[in-house]
Amino acid sequence: MIAENLINHLIPSLKLTDSAQKAIVWMEELRTHQLPVIDKGQFKGLISEEIIIEDNDINKVIADYNLLANDCFVYDYQHYFDIIRVSNLYKVEVVAVLAEDLTYQGVVSLSDTLTALASTSAIQGTGGILVLSMNQIDYSLAELSRLIEAENAKILSSFVSTDHDNPQRIMVTLKINKTDLTLISATLERFSYNIMAKFQNPEVVSNEKERVDALLRYLNI
Repeated sequence: MIAENLINHLIPSLKLTDSAQKAIVWMEELRTHQLPVIDKGQFKGLISEEIIIEDNDINKVIADYNLLANDCFVYDYQHYFDIIRVSNLYKVEVVAVLAEDLTYQGVVSLSDTLTALASTSAIQGTGGILVLSMNQIDYSLAELSRLIEAENAKILSSFVSTDHDNPQRIMVTLKINKTDLTLISATLERFSYNIMAKFQNPEVVSNEKERVDALLRYLNI
């Protein structure tokens, strides 16, 4: 899904001549903390509730404020991952959408973007999740796919993030189309992959616990 498809037409834009009071009223009605500001079809930046409240003068117009994030935009053809990246970069709730000629098309909210992400088959599909820790140089999605497909499973989605405890390592989160990850985990560990977390069907976890309890009871005899 691209930015053009996620534009929220219920979120209006403000003009430089609009009052701060108008901005605050709209933000309260829309339950948002920022609104886009437009001048002659060009995106000028965002005005935030915090900026107006801190200034404590609702008689001012938008042009009287230093606007936020005038580069906080994506082009209408960009993927929604880019919306999330820009939103995180500027720490804002809304991201402007521009055409290639830089004319303002609308705005996308982070909440709408996350809703679209949550509706994808990779998120909605049944399966389990593995979180692996590894050195960046060792990461190969092709190799992980080969090992997992050898157990008659497939990777539905993958996500790579930095390991906050060790910047030289990465965390790889895999959504797999099986709810029982026992054999897959064993295969990955056999090839020296470090599994940090495993999320699977609670029934599978319960069965594993029952087998472990049975073994412990046997060893105590």
